[in-house]
Amino acid sequence: MDENAIHQWLIECFGPIQGEVAWTQISQLPEEVRAQLMNQDSSNLPKPQEVQALMQAFSAGGLNTVSDMQRTVAEGPINVKLATSIALQQANDDSSQRTVAAQDGQAVRSAMSEANLWLDTACSFNPAPGEPQVLTRAGWVEGTVDAWAKFAAPVAQSMSDALSAVLSERLGGALDGEIAGVFAGPVPLPLPEGIKDPVKLIKLLGNTSYAMQLGHAAGDLSHEVRGSFDQGIALLKNPAGALIAQNAVEYANELDIDEDEVLAFLALQEVAHARLFADVTWLMPRFEALIGKYARGVDIDLDAVEEQLRDADAMNPESIAGAVNLTKVGIPDTPEQQEAMASLENLLALVEGWVDCVTWKAGMAHIPHIEQLREMLRRERAVGGPAERTFESLLGMQLRPKRMREAAALWETIGSVDGAEARDAKWGHPDLLPKLPGDDAAITAANATDATSSTSTGAAPVDGKAIEGSAKEPAIDWDAELSKLLGEEPGDDTDDNSADSNPNDDKPTA
Repeated sequence: MDENAIHQWLIECFGPIQGEVAWTQISQLPEEVRAQLMNQDSSNLPKPQEVQALMQAFSAGGLNTVSDMQRTVAEGPINVKLATSIALQQANDDSSQRTVAAQDGQAVRSAMSEANLWLDTACSFNPAPGEPQVLTRAGWVEGTVDAWAKFAAPVAQSMSDALSAVLSERLGGALDGEIAGVFAGPVPLPLPEGIKDPVKLIKLLGNTSYAMQLGHAAGDLSHEVRGSFDQGIALLKNPAGALIAQNAVEYANELDIDEDEVLAFLALQEVAHARLFADVTWLMPRFEALIGKYARGVDIDLDAVEEQLRDADAMNPESIAGAVNLTKVGIPDTPEQQEAMASLENLLALVEGWVDCVTWKAGMAHIPHIEQLREMLRRERAVGGPAERTFESLLGMQLRPKRMREAAALWETIGSVDGAEARDAKWGHPDLLPKLPGDDAAITAANATDATSSTSTGAAPVDGKAIEGSAKEPAIDWDAELSKLLGEEPGDDTDDNSADSNPNDDKPTA
């Protein structure tokens, strides 16, 4: 290997100053060590951009000194500072507004204020304390990353342990406390002495890689979410909720519906969630416990991790991030995890169904196109959205309100029979929550006809008794209506893969 080539490589990796320092360190190595290095194949040198990616990740994560690195490893399996930095970079791309436009902010505030007034007639819960916020994408990132990190911490710890096992036991190990295996390379990297312990370095790389994945997920979400409860759970510290102004307005402009109507509908969704989570104090702790139970049970396939690592660029944490993606290396769920998942899905469906129910009741007199907007949101939930993708990649779970229609019909039935106050009182304790109908295909088929008549009104028989005013109304062709909204040609079915392509097919009676 040519010495000039190594010298130039160091400069390209670390810049003129640090590159010269590294070259000086190599020049001062014992002659036998230098001779061994010169016999290595220069093609095995990591690419300069890979080394730079590693250094940039360390810098963005506040890893500028040995004490920074040691503190980060000690603090936990996720470098939240790095995750936030990456997410903010994506949130503040060229298409993003750094501040809320005055006109958009006023429109969103007005919509949320009116929504709270309308909800007073549709539910018994009081408005959440505080004032709803109007956020930028960056503001949403800053307000939610800590919550994501909290949920992901148990899985990240399992990932860190798996990486340590694979890298130290299967792909190299340690030699006299120095970097070895896939991180040794033909040239020793100029790492600080305090981080040359391979165990610490591996933990640091795992910490950094998972933080990158979390940061990219949150950054992507910042362009999609319209409200702070889009994931079905409370993420912001502000209990009154928030709308991301730019995303809400852009969504409204995509539809062939008046912007004020769309904003009013989104605002109703947001403040309804806020009222529910603020009044039902056990709800968010219940979600946290179930997510934690699932996450702590995650098991990692070490063979799959090793395969991912062999395909990765050894010096690039962003490439290593593939090895901490549970969709690639997670082992199928245990019975305990399946139980936790079932409970999560049911609870999420009950939350989303209740919100759907009260949103319709509160907005039916004010939003002419509420049925189309309601159906569009249901379809978004059915085919998967931000919640599903984020939780699947970070926690290995597919959180999707698969039974949202059934839950909405159930809440509407209870409200029609017993009244809104009795309906909302069922949130007083987990044991009081109504049970969703069973999945028995025969029962579903037998009740399909009755369920069809109650899609819009929520009317359905309870205990064999018909609800007054539940006569069938002319059926709405939802596919045609949504095609008009989306500007599609008639017959252009874009929802073939949706389990809910017909809103009346899976709506059973309560």
